[in-house]
Amino acid sequence: MADVSYKRHIAKTITWRVVGTIDTVILSWIISGDPFVGLKIGFAEVITKMSLYYLHERVWFKINLSKDGRVLESRKRHIAKTVTWRFIGTMDTMVLAWLISGDPLMGLKIGFAEVITKMLLYYFHERVWYKIDFGLLDRKKP
Repeated sequence: MADVSYKRHIAKTITWRVVGTIDTVILSWIISGDPFVGLKIGFAEVITKMSLYYLHERVWFKINLSKDGRVLESRKRHIAKTVTWRFIGTMDTMVLAWLISGDPLMGLKIGFAEVITKMLLYYFHERVWYKIDFGLLDRKKP
């Protein structure tokens, strides 16, 4: 199993948050019709999402889904991580959008729009990071 440093998880957290925040701002602006609502939701998410994402990375690092004791580094693992992260991220977005806009329907609309865009973006983010050795002390490539 590759030994993953905290630096890698922090770097992944930051790069994902940049991608995710841009997506949230654009979707929130389009759905609400107000660029300031989009910016408020996007910037509120920076704090909540970075904390949640880091915890998600740490939990998934400890999860072993293989049969022979080695960590399963495959597309299946990345898809599973994508689904669990999207659930957490969507719930956070819906609550923040509701609180900021004052409209629960706005929170639902923004949350559901993000499900599609963020799952695609997150999957490709995971695939890119899978190819990067940053923060890996000992990596055995399949």
